[in-house]
Amino acid sequence: MPRALEQADGRWAYVVLIASLVTQGLTVSFPSCIGVFFTDLQRDFQASNSETSWFPSIMGAMLHGGGPLCSFLVNRFGCRVTMMLGGLLASLGMVASSFSGSLTQLFLSAGLITGLGMCFSFQSSITVVGLYFVRRRPLANALASIGMSLGVTLWPLLARYLLETFGWRGAFLIFGGMFLHCCVCGAILRPVATNVVPEPKEDPLLPPKTPKHSCLATCVSTIQYHLAFDILRHNMDFCIYVTGMTWMSLGFALPHIFLVPYAVHHGIDEYWAAMLMSIVGFCNIFLRPVAALLAGRKSLTAYRKYLFALVILVNGLTNLICTVSAEFRVLLGYCLVYSLSMCGIGIFVFQVLMDIVPMDRFPSALGFFSILCGVASLISPPLAGLLLDKTNNFSYVFYMSSGFLVSSSLFMGVSFYAADKKKKLKQDGQAKMEDATSEITSMHALTSEDKECKEATVP
Repeated sequence: MPRALEQADGRWAYVVLIASLVTQGLTVSFPSCIGVFFTDLQRDFQASNSETSWFPSIMGAMLHGGGPLCSFLVNRFGCRVTMMLGGLLASLGMVASSFSGSLTQLFLSAGLITGLGMCFSFQSSITVVGLYFVRRRPLANALASIGMSLGVTLWPLLARYLLETFGWRGAFLIFGGMFLHCCVCGAILRPVATNVVPEPKEDPLLPPKTPKHSCLATCVSTIQYHLAFDILRHNMDFCIYVTGMTWMSLGFALPHIFLVPYAVHHGIDEYWAAMLMSIVGFCNIFLRPVAALLAGRKSLTAYRKYLFALVILVNGLTNLICTVSAEFRVLLGYCLVYSLSMCGIGIFVFQVLMDIVPMDRFPSALGFFSILCGVASLISPPLAGLLLDKTNNFSYVFYMSSGFLVSSSLFMGVSFYAADKKKKLKQDGQAKMEDATSEITSMHALTSEDKECKEATVP
């Protein structure tokens, strides 16, 4: 442990920061280019919109839902092994998907295997930055998150070029080779720093190690602890956050998947349609570090959750711009405004969770949150695809996205305010009771002193 602390914020830490930046650009931002292949996959497999939508939904679900398994691997083998394993799985899945003969095979290879591999590499890259940086951790996280923005900028353009040159099968094969760079990034991570994991303390919820308790009861108690069920029961802010974020996740990913097909459907050139998502990522390259530094200020701690709800509200209302017109100028303005609110969501989503949950329980809370977001990511795109099949109108998809986002923001804002007001009333009541108790105690003390004085004056 002391040896690792010597390396914290040192020179090699910045090499690890670059590795984390590259890994995030390769993994978490990759689903932003799936919309480029949507029409070709639909045509080649003779599938409907709802059937094709299962591909990005399964990939997104695995990218989020594999969090608890990734945490176990990091604790057991370290970030280096987990990141390299993720790169191998992601590469294997994309290579296998290039030979897919049906959508089902594509779901299993690119959706399940690649999604799980990206989860391992991405979450390892987040964890390792926290291990290598102590004093400059907020700045390091902000700089590492630029990788997501770079990925959103470059992936759609690269995907469009590869699709036109090699077709979607050749593009997926090349993507498989690109994901192997996660193994290179993982090799950079020195085990002496990445293997520094706090020793697990004795869990208070685990039953004592006596023969009276069965193995099943021990397993159930362990799962309840590591999935933050105890926080869910006693922390109202965490309940509000998880509920609102799960509801929000049903609509947040839809513009990333359907914006490019929507633009192409209305006659915009495929290259310029792919450029729209790249504009969102390009703006985030500059906005995300500034927003991260502002969001990390201590003076905003009490108001961060309300700002988070406000940013979600703006993001939801922004999606309504796409329902007005499908002209390129309108969609360009939409992307510029959308990038601002998307940047705010990306910065606040984990910072707010850190504010409402103790840091020693943050990994468990994050694991529970990622599972729910994974389920939402699995359900949302097929629902939107089914709606598109029934109506043949992309506007309803953006109405659907906006409805989920706006309703979740209103729910979170009102609920946070009600919870804070109830907490304040409870604190005021306790303060009044303490004041009354102290006053009664002082009165009894005065009465006792008066009695002693009278007894002393009586001859």
